[in-house]
Amino acid sequence: MLRAILVEVTAVVATLCLIGAVTIVGRNRLMELRTELQPRLRDSAPYLAVLTAVLILNSVIRDSAQDLSWQIGFEITYLLAEYDAGIVAAIQSFKSDALTTYFSSVYVYGYVFVLVFPVLAYIALSDRKHFQRLVVAYSINYFIGLTLYILFVAYGPRNWYLGVDAGAVVYENLLYSVTNSGTANELLTSEVNSRTNVFPSLHTSLSATVALFAYKTREDYPIWLGIATVLAASIIISTMYLGIHWAVDILFGLGLAGFSVYIAERYID
Repeated sequence: MLRAILVEVTAVVATLCLIGAVTIVGRNRLMELRTELQPRLRDSAPYLAVLTAVLILNSVIRDSAQDLSWQIGFEITYLLAEYDAGIVAAIQSFKSDALTTYFSSVYVYGYVFVLVFPVLAYIALSDRKHFQRLVVAYSINYFIGLTLYILFVAYGPRNWYLGVDAGAVVYENLLYSVTNSGTANELLTSEVNSRTNVFPSLHTSLSATVALFAYKTREDYPIWLGIATVLAASIIISTMYLGIHWAVDILFGLGLAGFSVYIAERYID
């Protein structure tokens, strides 16, 4: 079943990227990329190697990292819940079938598209620094995120107060409640993440990172700025609406995005 889910996600994201390539990147840049792809990748090879190493590290030590986190990490769920100040509950109060379907789709499909499409869009630009900055920023996000996941043990609202009335606040696990998709969402998220990988929200930091790059490259891709902003905002809201992250996770995720983009620009420039 997992293979079928991955095939479906890949097909949806590939279709969206194809549409984006035609409508946003444009024919001229795509034609130029046919001859310039290899030299552009060659120039960016060191940065791609680092990103690849970080992703492999994240995949290899995911389970052991969770065990290490339980040994040395600080349990901060109560602090996150306290400083959330009812924001997640307020967002979930607008629950509807339409919103749940939308935010679940954005969380799963939209998030992958937001991460993948900029790789294509920026490698297609003649200025290679945009692509290199993006790759470095991705690496920083993942590395710092993995480090903080080890240092802090934190459960999201869906796992902490699922179905329990805690001081008149009820948090729901809406990601798994989507008709015909709940089981698939549960299987997919359990394969790529841990229940305690909450602080900070990498969905937030990476989506915000992409939105910041979209703003900085708005002259090259004016349409992408609007699309990236809407998708990033939807993804960020979805993490709270679906009961995955606290508001504090979002705040620190935004901070991580700003820090990653700043360091990437300084390093490449």
